[in-house]
Amino acid sequence: MKGWRSGTTLTGDGVSRLREELWQYRLWWLGAAAFLLIPLLVLLLLREDINVGSFADAPRGGDAVIAALLAGERLVPPPPLPPDSFTTVEVLTLRPALANASRDWGLLDDGFSQRLLHVFQRMHEHGYEMALLEGYRSPERQDQLAAMGGHVTNAKAFQSYHQYGMAADVAFVRNGKLVISEKDPWAMRGYELYGQEAEAMGLTWGGRWKMMDFGHVELRGTTRLPSRTDKSPATL
Repeated sequence: MKGWRSGTTLTGDGVSRLREELWQYRLWWLGAAAFLLIPLLVLLLLREDINVGSFADAPRGGDAVIAALLAGERLVPPPPLPPDSFTTVEVLTLRPALANASRDWGLLDDGFSQRLLHVFQRMHEHGYEMALLEGYRSPERQDQLAAMGGHVTNAKAFQSYHQYGMAADVAFVRNGKLVISEKDPWAMRGYELYGQEAEAMGLTWGGRWKMMDFGHVELRGTTRLPSRTDKSPATL
């Protein structure tokens, strides 16, 4: 009876051929794997490039970059406009209660005001000069505006970031006059740029709300406001 060794015996040449065939088999699998992996690696590299490019194009949106900007040069508010700039027929038609609004930058939260001034600086680079229409708003004034109706504001006292110095309404200055209405194509383009720059500085822009308020921005996340029954986003 023959034992388990009684199979076909390979000669030296047979062993060499077997090794060569196994090597070729491995090479085939390596080639197939490379064929599948290389496109995937290319896609990953391309995606990495896109991400880096996107971040470089809009670096101001990053918290670290915003912090660096705020820790750097302190910006100062632009010179105030004459009081009668806020009482023209055009202005009072659009904002009837604007005459008594506070435009004191010193009453605004420091972090918010510096963010807003950086936005003003960026808008100047875009060719737009801006002016503060209203910053801090007292609780009494907030209730007065709320009593005028939802077309003005749905927020009552302490339901608006204005009471905490972390909201502002702004407009453009052209030829020394305020331009508020978005019906002006030049102003509408400016509001679009303003919204982009404000959001890049971590601010919430009112132009994205259902009741759009293109000149409004606020700094959320540091103060929790009381809830409102209407649940609308407007915190004017």
